Amino acid sequence: MVSREVRLEPIEPRTAQQLFLDHKETECTESTVRNHRYHTTKFVEWCEENDVDNLNDLTGRDLQALRLWRKEEGDINLMTLNNYMCSLRVFIKWCGSIEAVPENLYDKVMVPRVSPEDQQADETLDAETAKEILAYLSTFHYASVEHAMLGLLWESGMRIGAANGLDVDDVDLAEEQLQLVHRPSEGTTLKNGTGGERPIAITSDFADVLDAYIERIRKDVPDDHGRDPLFTTSHGRMSRTSIRRIVYKVTSPCFRNEPCPDCTETRSAQCPEAVNPHAVRRGSITHYLTQDIPVEVVSDRMNVSRDVLDKHYDQRTEQVKLEQRRGYLENI
Repeated sequence: MVSREVRLEPIEPRTAQQLFLDHKETECTESTVRNHRYHTTKFVEWCEENDVDNLNDLTGRDLQALRLWRKEEGDINLMTLNNYMCSLRVFIKWCGSIEAVPENLYDKVMVPRVSPEDQQADETLDAETAKEILAYLSTFHYASVEHAMLGLLWESGMRIGAANGLDVDDVDLAEEQLQLVHRPSEGTTLKNGTGGERPIAITSDFADVLDAYIERIRKDVPDDHGRDPLFTTSHGRMSRTSIRRIVYKVTSPCFRNEPCPDCTETRSAQCPEAVNPHAVRRGSITHYLTQDIPVEVVSDRMNVSRDVLDKHYDQRTEQVKLEQRRGYLENI
């Protein structure tokens, strides 16, 4: 049996990208589409720089050249390159399904192998950027829900599930502390169950922010269990998805009118420079450690074991750790 040769239909890279993203929007989450948009935009940039105006002409050699260009142009690590090439492979495979490239061209996308160490997620909100964002919020959006939320996540390093479960009654402004409680029968849980229950101290400045937020901004709407959530919408307790959207929004450089060359959308939620809530937690933990807060104190405050903290959260460089150890030795 003779196989029929598929005839390719000419298509420009940017047109293919938009059709691909339109397709992904029907079956993927917003964050997945955002990642595909960012990665395929880099692909389109490479095509424009190399005069590839018809995807029919794309070859395996081109894909290898693209891989090298992406690594050098972005000065990215192995894990980031792996993520990029995986996303590109999905795109090229889809292009094959619409006769834009040879059907099996995606097999020639070389995805680099990564070690278990490289697979550790390393996206982190650095302390300097966090301070800039909080300063901007304090100046232009004081005690807003965005200010209260990011301030809480950065200062406490808590997970968004814990933030989602906070009630107004869990906030003790006089004592400047919060109480985290595991309440599975009432719709809110902590990752480590009752083992995650603990008081968390807050600074007086942040206590003032929470006080103003509760008094002026917070919507007084109970949740489905009759509780008074700290973070609310007009329908009751704010969802974890809404918390993620707030973090994506305020960590976008465009939110505070900063240059954002890779941003291709007017909505800040689509900004590829934004980070997720876990990056805020990781950055907060790293910041505490960099400030010479003992590991045991950070471990208890953030409710994370020493092993997990070392493996997944501590983003200090070896040089920073060395200098911190040197400080202790000088006092002997």
